[in-house]
Amino acid sequence: MTSTLPVPAKADPCMSLEEMKIFVKKHFEDFVNRKISRAALENFSEDFLDHDEAGGPAVGPLAAKEMMERTFETWPDLQVSVQDIIAEGDKVMVRNLWTATDKASAIKIQFGGFVLWRFANKKIVERWATITPPQEVP
Repeated sequence: MTSTLPVPAKADPCMSLEEMKIFVKKHFEDFVNRKISRAALENFSEDFLDHDEAGGPAVGPLAAKEMMERTFETWPDLQVSVQDIIAEGDKVMVRNLWTATDKASAIKIQFGGFVLWRFANKKIVERWATITPPQEVP
């Protein structure tokens, strides 16, 4: 599916492949595991395009920040671990494992996902993501 929203311009990532991978790992650690929602404001460009935001494609870092704040209300112990990470050109691809406990039901879940990030000028400028359906875990 192609977004009709403006795509951020291509630009040099201004980082090595290894630096981009470290940036993404730190982003997940801060944004998800440490629950620092403002990390979106620091790590995403002003014209950041999220092709797969929960409510549909969104521009700017604020949508991601607000989405995570809502997510933490449902799953206050949400954690993500990076299972695999590869980088090429201006992109980083990550395979993740997510775990959480539903606040209302106390049901523990886990789900997997893939996220593709595009970089420009030391910022994340685009995101594509897929997740598997959550599975209940003992």
